[in-house]
Amino acid sequence: MRQGLPLARGFEILGARGRGRVTATGPGASARYGAFISYNHADRAKARALHRALERYRIPAKLVGHAGAYGPVPRRLGRIFRDLDELSAAGDLSAEVRAALADSACLIVVCTPAGAASQWVAREITLFRELHPDRPVLAALFAGEPAEAMPEALRRTADGSPTEPLAADFREGKDGRRLALLKLVAGAVGVPLDALVQRDAQARMRRVTAVTLAAVVLVLAMAGLTVLAVRARGEAEVRRAQAEGLVEFMLTDLRGRLKEVGRLDVLREANERALRYYGEQDLAQLPPDVLARRARAIMTIGEDALEAKETARARAAFVEANRITGALIKREPDEYDVVFAHAQSEFYIGNLHFEAGELAAAEPHFEAYAQLAIRLMALNPADPRSAEEVSYSTGNVCGLRMEQRLADQAVSLCSEAVRAAKALARRDPSSEQRWRDVANRQGWLADAQVLVHNFNAALQLRREQVRLLKGLLDRDPQNARNRRMLITAERALAKREAYHGEREMAVRRMRAAVADLRTMTELDTENQELAARLREMEVELVNLERRKK
Repeated sequence: MRQGLPLARGFEILGARGRGRVTATGPGASARYGAFISYNHADRAKARALHRALERYRIPAKLVGHAGAYGPVPRRLGRIFRDLDELSAAGDLSAEVRAALADSACLIVVCTPAGAASQWVAREITLFRELHPDRPVLAALFAGEPAEAMPEALRRTADGSPTEPLAADFREGKDGRRLALLKLVAGAVGVPLDALVQRDAQARMRRVTAVTLAAVVLVLAMAGLTVLAVRARGEAEVRRAQAEGLVEFMLTDLRGRLKEVGRLDVLREANERALRYYGEQDLAQLPPDVLARRARAIMTIGEDALEAKETARARAAFVEANRITGALIKREPDEYDVVFAHAQSEFYIGNLHFEAGELAAAEPHFEAYAQLAIRLMALNPADPRSAEEVSYSTGNVCGLRMEQRLADQAVSLCSEAVRAAKALARRDPSSEQRWRDVANRQGWLADAQVLVHNFNAALQLRREQVRLLKGLLDRDPQNARNRRMLITAERALAKREAYHGEREMAVRRMRAAVADLRTMTELDTENQELAARLREMEVELVNLERRKK
């Protein structure tokens, strides 16, 4: 929810590549995964969205249990395997990926021109067909024409004969997302598409109607209860409590259901009514528990707006949440959960300004957030949220000071961010993410030390950062994220060493970093970001070698 200093983009790694062998389960055996999604690194967002849609889809009850081409029709497809470590330093499919292919009921290939050119996608298709000649291989067409988007391995059987796989066309103006999803589900469970479409439409209509009616009834009930609360002063507290309960339901359980059936228009209307309802209240007359509940609900509204990229609506929600938590903290200045809630609302407003480049407007909110984090630590240092908030908040202010070019303040704050990150890592030493946070903040502090011309400190910090990342990579040599972070750190350290006259060491270090990055780019030719970074580092290496002479 909160953000510290910007981190390198990472991956949720479900499998790393290596060299392993597995055997297939026999025909008809129970598969651990309902489907294996094969895709290219460039199509990660498409694969992630498809993964969520398949795991959430519920097969209509009237089809469940009936005989399908591959056995009784299940309630859901079950777990879906999606190998997220597309980038690696190995040259073959890992044992985990092979095992998942062996234990999957079907293979779904994300078809795009990038996917058609991927060696990994081709290998996964070939291996799945070898393991399961009797199980379905389905195509999810997202971009390009079929001839250029479908891998050659998909358009041929295991013996090389031409074949035409079942294709679900997700392209704009084609099947449409819903029909394309149903095509995949029908192919995966072995039922006629017409039967699934008909039953799905009936079930979906029932769900949409029920949820929409519930939303309308609740909105009307809330409005009616509010009017009654005004007219009947003796029953005002009871009615308000009932209205609050309805609003909270709208922003929690009903919110999830509306998202599930795609009724974002009803969700938006419910959020707007809730904001109007809350904005008309006299905060001084409300008990603390009601205020806290309102703040949580309104921050949820803001999060929905951020997710929909509706910045103005998000800002309105977070400002209202801040008004409520501000009133609450005046009454309960030493209540831990109250302080925590106000810290969140200060962060959200500050971050909106920061992302918009409004540094002066962001400053008071980030500073307030940092002070509230310190208060949390004083109130309850044992609560893990205390240390987390200190780490997040100091990281935010450090980033702000760096953007403002306030070097002395940046050094102090970035130093505190490093200390806070180390404290969290020591509490959970097995967490790689905690140690990556430490390395990240060491890099920011090194840059801040350069701003104040403390070059020796910057050199030492970069060396510590490299040692830490090497240790992480030694524990998990296939971790592509750690390898990328190490390459970046080695690059920065080489520059520091060159500045300090250690040119021989700097050249050797940069050569090794360039070689590592070249290997990674050769295994992921579609990643333009890595390719651009490689070109930059190759130029830097040439310059270092010239200076050495």
